[in-house]
Amino acid sequence: QVQLVESGGGLVQAGGSLRLSCAASGRTFSTYAVGWFRQAPGKEREFVVAISGSGGSTYYADSVKGRFTISRDNAKNTVNLQMNSLKPEDTAVYYCAAGTHPQYSDYEGWYDYWGQGTQVTVSS
Repeated sequence: QVQLVESGGGLVQAGGSLRLSCAASGRTFSTYAVGWFRQAPGKEREFVVAISGSGGSTYYADSVKGRFTISRDNAKNTVNLQMNSLKPEDTAVYYCAAGTHPQYSDYEGWYDYWGQGTQVTVSS
């Protein structure tokens, strides 16, 4: 079992930055790919970014490419999401998810464990 806890959400003005963190339990975290997804009010949850278990590979949704950066520290069992140049359309609940595979996916069903989510609100 893996437990995930997100933190770092909040309210920020457009153009600002936030850093989300996902803290994981478990001794084999480096074997888990991690993805970030988000869900805006009235919309389906969508893929944002993912990172492989080793941290050597990443994959970004086009909507965040160049603005968001994912990284992980397997020694600390954490994954971070640096979000810059935020836009009002980035407003959503952000979830981190871990899959029992070292390679990532943009498919929700790939991931076995989910955090409770953290709210990100970007004001215009």
